[in-house]
Amino acid sequence: MSATQPNPFLAGNFAPVREETQIEDLRIIGELPRDMNGMFLRIGPNPQFEPIGTYHWFDGDGMLHGVRVQDGKASYRNRYVRTKGFEIERERGRAIWSGLMELPQFDNPDGPFKNAANTALVWHDGRLLALWEGGEPHHISVPGLETLGPYDYNGKLMSAFTAHPKVDAVTGEMMFFGYAPMPPYLQYSVVSASGELLRTVPIDIPTGVMIHDCAVTEHYTLLLDLPVTFNLEAMTTGEPLLNWNPDNGARIGVIPRHGTNDDVTWFEIPPCYVFHTTNAYEDGDEVVLIACRLNSTNVLMDAGQPPQEGPPAGQEDQSPRMHRWRFNMKTGTATEEGLDDVSSEFPRINESLMGRQHRYSYSARVPAGATMPLFEGFQKYDHERGTIESHLHGKNRYGGEGVFVPRHGASAEDDGWVVTYVHDEISDSAEMVVVSAQ
Repeated sequence: MSATQPNPFLAGNFAPVREETQIEDLRIIGELPRDMNGMFLRIGPNPQFEPIGTYHWFDGDGMLHGVRVQDGKASYRNRYVRTKGFEIERERGRAIWSGLMELPQFDNPDGPFKNAANTALVWHDGRLLALWEGGEPHHISVPGLETLGPYDYNGKLMSAFTAHPKVDAVTGEMMFFGYAPMPPYLQYSVVSASGELLRTVPIDIPTGVMIHDCAVTEHYTLLLDLPVTFNLEAMTTGEPLLNWNPDNGARIGVIPRHGTNDDVTWFEIPPCYVFHTTNAYEDGDEVVLIACRLNSTNVLMDAGQPPQEGPPAGQEDQSPRMHRWRFNMKTGTATEEGLDDVSSEFPRINESLMGRQHRYSYSARVPAGATMPLFEGFQKYDHERGTIESHLHGKNRYGGEGVFVPRHGASAEDDGWVVTYVHDEISDSAEMVVVSAQ
């Protein structure tokens, strides 16, 4: 990008925050719930040095931002995830690895790419893991947020590790997958409640595809074989590594939790893409999936440019919207229905119901005509009544993913709060915002 056209993901509220700080007594506007205690964390890309080549908004070293709430008071700290690549670049005082829009450095003795550990977090078996779907997780201390090192399940981790594993709150098991541009294209794993990697099985799919998320039910895991495909040959000539390829078809694989490739039932669906699922559950003979559906996507093929207002001429609208699919395990048929005309992403539920039928979900609402990944509020879906409520953050205020935090001792599914960080573009300030989920 030219000097007069700076990369929008390196400017404004997206600009890197390179100082690690700690604030013990944050100013509180209103009152924090007295029965809310814990640490609210987000992770995202935050390059410690000027990037090499074209910067994509998925690039950048992982940085954790944490607000710890106790007895109505709050403190803050942020820390980089100190991966091997981070430490090498810090020692040399400059960026060594380029990002997703550039060729990997196959001649780099430290590896062709860097595990940025910048995408998502999971808490399992008493460990906080920072995730990046191209490599292994990193173990993070809590509440200090110091990096304890990469975590490979005592050498048993044999694949990449999705940014969005699923933890069954009833059994304590965690399900994850890893995808790759070369065979085996997809591997599926189960971790026990005590943190033992129990099994990894290869899943046969025709070609390498980018799979960002999955879903689980009480007995099954859902794997998404959708048409964002790898093209290694094209990348060598400067073309994108990933391409939207609807001719590849779209299908959802339903595998018994402890099953193998031979046990997968595949359901063909109209071509689409799903970055984030809401939840899945079993309803009689059917497996139900709720997720944010896009007609297509170019998010990893856009040379780091922000999304354009409206679809380009001849292309479909790429706004994500809440949808529901039903997969009949007896008849092998699939149905699909839209649940909302408003665009939203990053859906969440009360995670005690992960894999079980839920009534409520919450997603981040996208403003009409948005040219950047900005979220103006929340959509609350009542899937039992088929109703939707909206909460807006206010004029020129944009937040992130809303995480549901249950009230201690809650008797209702939505008895708790939806929490996010919000940036006020007028005052150029940031807040942790706590909204009653009811």
